[in-house]
Amino acid sequence: MVKVVVTGSNGLLGQSLINLLLKEKDVYKVIGFSRGENRSGRDDFSYVSIDITNEKNLKEILLEIEPNFIINTAAMTQVDDCEVDKQACDLLNVSVVEWLAEISDNKNAHLIHLSTDFIFDGIKGNYKETDVPNPLSYYGLSKLKSEEVLINSKIDYTILRTILVFGKVYDMSRSNIVLWVKSMLEKGKEITIVNDQYRSPTYVEDLALTCKIAIDKRARGIYNISSNELLSVYEIVQQIADVFLLDKKLIKPISSSTLNQTALRPAKTGFDLSKTNRVLGFYPESFKESLRRFRQSLT
Repeated sequence: MVKVVVTGSNGLLGQSLINLLLKEKDVYKVIGFSRGENRSGRDDFSYVSIDITNEKNLKEILLEIEPNFIINTAAMTQVDDCEVDKQACDLLNVSVVEWLAEISDNKNAHLIHLSTDFIFDGIKGNYKETDVPNPLSYYGLSKLKSEEVLINSKIDYTILRTILVFGKVYDMSRSNIVLWVKSMLEKGKEITIVNDQYRSPTYVEDLALTCKIAIDKRARGIYNISSNELLSVYEIVQQIADVFLLDKKLIKPISSSTLNQTALRPAKTGFDLSKTNRVLGFYPESFKESLRRFRQSLT
């Protein structure tokens, strides 16, 4: 049995990953780590209610479990909150990764860690794994620091960089762009959307599958995972309206400069997926195609 610990198991990716791994219960023994009650709606895996920012507690429990893989989906991802509370951001996004790397080294575990397009400045776009990071926000910097922890370690690690993750799971504490847009337009509410930022959103099911492929192939190093085309956020929202048959006239374009956000965002990200295609054998589709799959999953 492959023993897999999933941190942030109550989150969107955490729940999706647990659902995927539990389809093969004879292969994986799954242990979920999250704060509070288990929110996954299932009781057929081990769940540990834990604050992973408690170093002593985290290390003790992991040393006892002796996992083969740790998949770290936990992070502080609210970009403006990270800018305001840098200490909390560093604790969850950097210190926890240092502790997980220590345990991985101690127990010879493979650490799979999630990172972000926000490590880049957004000048070039279509980033390769080898492009030089230059984060604009403290969130981006914290995720870059977490990557460096692993790159400078001696452990087996996989870094999966992703963009604007969307999807739905059993019990969600936070929304995402697709659910928010769908909800607003269904209520007939007008929404203003930036037309000068470009992204390639990622369907959570694809991200979970990539994590599983990384386990099965024991893939090491850095990989990009997102949909395969770059769209403005305005185009993304229009495609959501198209797929869910909602009124596009309610969508109004604005420029980023009018938003007055605390943290800077990169103007244009998007990934070169050729390494993911070649090494992981995974070929992400367009945003619209993954949106259609998502819509089917809701019915």
